Amino acid sequence: MAPVPTPTLPDDPALLRAGLLGWYDRARRRLPWRAEPGETADPYRVLVSEIMLQQTTVATVRGRYAGFLARFPDVASLAAARLDDVLHAWQGLGYYRRARALHALAQAVVARHGGRLPAEPAALAALPGLGAYTAAAVRAIAFAEPVLAVDGNVARVLARLAAVERPLPAAMPVLRRLADDLAGGDRPGDLAQALIELGALVCRPRAPACLECPWSAACRARLAGVQERLPAKSPRRERPTRHGVAFLLTDAAGRILLERRPDDGLLGGLVALPGTPWIEDGPWTAKAALAHAPAPVAWRSLPGTVRHVFTHFALELELLAGGPGTAGGLWALPAELGTLALPTLTRKLLRHGGVAGA
Repeated sequence: MAPVPTPTLPDDPALLRAGLLGWYDRARRRLPWRAEPGETADPYRVLVSEIMLQQTTVATVRGRYAGFLARFPDVASLAAARLDDVLHAWQGLGYYRRARALHALAQAVVARHGGRLPAEPAALAALPGLGAYTAAAVRAIAFAEPVLAVDGNVARVLARLAAVERPLPAAMPVLRRLADDLAGGDRPGDLAQALIELGALVCRPRAPACLECPWSAACRARLAGVQERLPAKSPRRERPTRHGVAFLLTDAAGRILLERRPDDGLLGGLVALPGTPWIEDGPWTAKAALAHAPAPVAWRSLPGTVRHVFTHFALELELLAGGPGTAGGLWALPAELGTLALPTLTRKLLRHGGVAGA
């Protein structure tokens, strides 16, 4: 069997860069974290935006970025903040482990580098919670280093440009090598953002706008008519469903019992309703669920369930309401809920329970 040829860029890297940057100068979006032409990117603002944008849409980040920066305008203010305040400011962005990681990273920057994000690759990579993709993005955009970060958008563009048939995620080493071949030139920060922008605006997952693409003439996938088939993906494993029961307990003053989830688990450090563990061989029986109830009161099951989808599993929760009762934990009036770091799941449960202001 003949060996499969190693994918390569279809044209001279300098020509590809020139075409992409010319398109970017015309088509780039104005985003609150993106430096305007002629401005120098602020490393802290780049870092915050890149961590927010992981697994989150531009539209969602656009609505929350300015508020987060207003509360924590620099590394020092973020490092000095309470984690609860950081998690509260992160509400709506999801994947809260990113907020905890960003907070720990800021504290490390203050402790090790006097509050200035280091430009040296080794020092940057040594910061806690900073993955290879984010480190590369910061190096390119904030420090003008000739590197390209490969996220989903960039992987899609490069897979089509070079007609990489190997499915994701196995193709990622090949795509990173292609990114290394493309990197360079005198505008590395713009090049990194232009490649992401091309994937977001033109080389879309479905119905790519090939006629608008600056690489249309060179793109091997387009020339072969397979652009919508690439990148190929390995078959997805079916997402399992877990089941649980949550408890909405109120006291005589109308306060609601809440608890803080463990820092090292899912939704770590956030405020939630008490409940059972989440199991796949559910739903829970009433007797088994009540063994986890926070107080011995009369519990009633509210109609329906609350469904929430995480990255690797879906969750269906039944909600039991009861009270008045007493128990150890964090108590809050409905009017105080806005001051707490409540994940979307907790808000869904509170709304299902008819709690005003959730």
